[in-house]
Amino acid sequence: MRRLLFIVLVVSIAGTAFAQLPFEIGAPDPERLGIDTAQQFLREISVDRFEREGFWRSTMSSDTGITTSRLFLGSPAGKTIIPAEEGLNIQDIHVLGTRVDFFRRGHTSFTVFPIRPIPIEGITKTVSVWVVGRNFNHTLVLLIEDFFGRQFELTMGNLNFQGWRRMTVAIPPQAEDGFSGIVQRNFHHNHYMGIRILGFRVDVDPMAARGSYYIYFDDLRAVVDLFAESHRDADDMVDGW
Repeated sequence: MRRLLFIVLVVSIAGTAFAQLPFEIGAPDPERLGIDTAQQFLREISVDRFEREGFWRSTMSSDTGITTSRLFLGSPAGKTIIPAEEGLNIQDIHVLGTRVDFFRRGHTSFTVFPIRPIPIEGITKTVSVWVVGRNFNHTLVLLIEDFFGRQFELTMGNLNFQGWRRMTVAIPPQAEDGFSGIVQRNFHHNHYMGIRILGFRVDVDPMAARGSYYIYFDDLRAVVDLFAESHRDADDMVDGW
């Protein structure tokens, strides 16, 4: 009898404890992403609109296929204008298309990259891009470079969808030691911060690596924290001489 009363008491206490927990445990807060909101100045900015002919290129192993990249007239129907750019009449009429012609099936990938890395001002929270994936089971990977010039890969998702879709990836918060993982800011030098976009890699499903494959990109954007930029001392000295 005592044993039965003890079990009932333990279950009751455990049920009360779990009932006090929130419905979603560990749900990410997009307004924080690792830093207190009181110390953030979040803005969505345009990184590249894919309007410059020849600025983006593509490549893959010559053993598995060839790639071709060029601009086309077009735009995603769901794309909106960044509020700060309204009325500026910025040209945004092209998208970047890449065609891949496979020589044979197998595990392979191809890369779409700018002729030089694209720096992003401030501390980057998320990076997004509109993509036409043509409903293939390929995987899109974002390639970036951090403050120390170290390269990282961030998986944006699978390309098994029809038409345009906006794909977004969060940049992991910087470690407290200032050296581990993706480092966007050196605490000794406020005028050096941010990441650089190196391009995209598409990891190909080996069963679908045949014939020709087409993929399109448009409107590369980032949500950035400009708090440090807006609070920089105007009379500070610049190192690097």
